[in-house]
Amino acid sequence: MRPILLKGHERPLTFLKYNYEGDLMFSCSKDHHPSVWFSDSGERLGTYIGHNGAVWSCDVTRDSVRLITASADQTAILWDVQSGRELFKKPFEGPARFSQFSYGGREVIITTDPFMGSEPAIQVCRINDDRDEISDPMLKLTGPKGRITRAVWGPLNKTIISTGEDGQIRKWDTETGKEIDYVEAHLKVVQDLKMSNDGTCFLTCSLDKTAKLWDSTTLECIKTYKLERPLNACTLSPLMEHVILGGGQDASQVTTTGGAAGKFEAIFYHKIYETNLGGVKGHFGPINSLAVHPDGRSFCSGGEDGYVRVHHFDADYFHMK
Repeated sequence: MRPILLKGHERPLTFLKYNYEGDLMFSCSKDHHPSVWFSDSGERLGTYIGHNGAVWSCDVTRDSVRLITASADQTAILWDVQSGRELFKKPFEGPARFSQFSYGGREVIITTDPFMGSEPAIQVCRINDDRDEISDPMLKLTGPKGRITRAVWGPLNKTIISTGEDGQIRKWDTETGKEIDYVEAHLKVVQDLKMSNDGTCFLTCSLDKTAKLWDSTTLECIKTYKLERPLNACTLSPLMEHVILGGGQDASQVTTTGGAAGKFEAIFYHKIYETNLGGVKGHFGPINSLAVHPDGRSFCSGGEDGYVRVHHFDADYFHMK
């Protein structure tokens, strides 16, 4: 399994996202310029220039027409995917951390960090298709203490599931804006949350060196995957019963360790049996983001080293017992 190395960013990677068909892959980093690549060959199509701060996350509509990016410059930008044109820039009171289109693409979640007296919030805005604008928030959810790291839509857009620095998972009603349920999920910051394709379960990972699989209806913990490194990224394979986890020693201590000691490889676990299946080495810094191709035949990882590594699985992988 030879990786394709994509070197298009000058700073650490923050987020990776495939489009619905899987032919395009979007990458965000701290260098202000999100990029788009052909996922099979690793050829770069272009960059989206308009932000003045680190870009923390992005999402693309199901038809791959619109892209939204959330940035530390306190804005979210709506882009035209094909031309790279900036359609609309929406300012916020604090840095925008995470963004995700709803099912149908009519609304978007944007989470904002605490800043200069403003509290952390999950903001739900409507997308005006005719004018390509992001409306003022029609729903603003507040309450969690500290940064909100992820907020994703539940089935049929009826709920929002969020995680943050307090290690809790919260479930919100999108009609009333009230918190329906919460669980003490992790002992430290929850760094990533990925919903399964069918919306029945989701995966979280944390700096407390564990990843957990949850029922998205009851918020019951189904499986726990224990590692010996802090985790920054996790994802579920749509094809195999596998979860992929990545992380490593904190970036500030990386200079004092080698690649092996820092534990920077992407680790595969069996989703049901919780067994470690092996790892894919390559990065020489912590892994900050992971994404699996929608067909499950390749995956990519983005690291603190500024590289995106695209791995196409060998035939042997699909016949693992």
